[in-house]
Amino acid sequence: MIYRLTVFCLFLLPSYLLFADITGEILQAKNKVFPALVHVQPIKEIFSSGDKRKVQVTGSGIIISADGYVVTNNHVAEQARFVRCTLSSKIELDAEVVGLDAWTDLAVLKLDLAGAGLKSVPFVKLGDSDQLEVGQIVLALGSPLGLSRSLSMGVVSSIDRYFDDMGEMTSPFNLWIQTDAAINPGNSGGPLVNLDGQVIGINARAFMFGENLGFAIPSNNVDYVVKQIIKTGEVERSWIGIEWQEIKEYRKYKKDESLNGVLIASVEKNSPAEKAGLKPGYLVKTINGKPVTALYQEELPPLRLLIANLPVNSMIAFNVKTDDGDRKFKLVTDKQGKFSGNEFHCDAWGFSVEELTPRIKKIFQLESDNGVLISGVRRGGPADESDIRRGHILLKIDEEEIINLDDFKQKYQAMKENPARDHLLYLRFINRNWFALIKGTAL
Repeated sequence: MIYRLTVFCLFLLPSYLLFADITGEILQAKNKVFPALVHVQPIKEIFSSGDKRKVQVTGSGIIISADGYVVTNNHVAEQARFVRCTLSSKIELDAEVVGLDAWTDLAVLKLDLAGAGLKSVPFVKLGDSDQLEVGQIVLALGSPLGLSRSLSMGVVSSIDRYFDDMGEMTSPFNLWIQTDAAINPGNSGGPLVNLDGQVIGINARAFMFGENLGFAIPSNNVDYVVKQIIKTGEVERSWIGIEWQEIKEYRKYKKDESLNGVLIASVEKNSPAEKAGLKPGYLVKTINGKPVTALYQEELPPLRLLIANLPVNSMIAFNVKTDDGDRKFKLVTDKQGKFSGNEFHCDAWGFSVEELTPRIKKIFQLESDNGVLISGVRRGGPADESDIRRGHILLKIDEEEIINLDDFKQKYQAMKENPARDHLLYLRFINRNWFALIKGTAL
């Protein structure tokens, strides 16, 4: 009996030692990062159903410098009028939003150390996400659901998860790190950490109806964006107006499995690409002499970055295969427009409007820059009674064209001075145009 018990204990000993070893690594990694973890509480001014209101949200962040720069998510910090942060030491202090980048869902805050009587704060450096491997153990740190700091453990499920234009998951320049470490609301902006205590990603999303499906932005993408924001307050990217497509099915169509390149799926009107003569269906073989190819969707983000990371007004040369043979094209890049626009609340008329960004123009297939987007309508208000709806494009008021959001603000403020007057709004939705009457208020 004693012999059997001894053999059983010897059998369990390696497993116990392995568990103890992993536990030690987890604790070491946690102790490196926890002091730099920040609980973020922005007060946001949002527009909802045609009304403007303030809401408080919670998120996480990680300090990356002794003087108090913090990385978090764009969806945590955007529209923030005021940001309050809590350090690991329980000290609460204010933070300024230094810059936002909706295209990668990243934001940079700057802690007001002087206001809190601090000279420096604990920080961590970003690791190298290119060294990640599927199956590697990682830790997700943050403040899930507004709770105090916590840690969850999992593995890297994928290092190149791609999402097409899927609402909040839109990020044309990211290949996401997928992990089964629990990422919940409130974890957004917190770090994804390896067992060496290196930040290899910023937690961003989770599929709420999926089991253990969390996604983080690779640290190498974070490093590039953060440096740009700290330097200039924004990330300036080049834009040429091309929507790219992988060639897997195109190879089958051409019956040529050796075909390389990337397909032009669409070209935006009045873009540098259209002006240069590039057209949908062309197969781009090289960009600035560098061979390019994208057999699968996962290969598209690096291609987009190849162009986006060029300085604005750069010359680009393309070698292209067309039905008429190989051709060469040259163009000069333009500056990429905003991801989302500023909003304005029209209380007297019961709706809010948003400026037309290139992305909105693309979604609504608009040919002109003129007008504003109706972004929300208050139930029972004047606009609602006139059947004006969210998604309509406002083009004219009383036969006067709306050039942009600033132009609309000026016209609206002037018209408010005579509340008894009726106003005729000219709107468009898809291919339908019509007039809507905003009735004046009787004095």
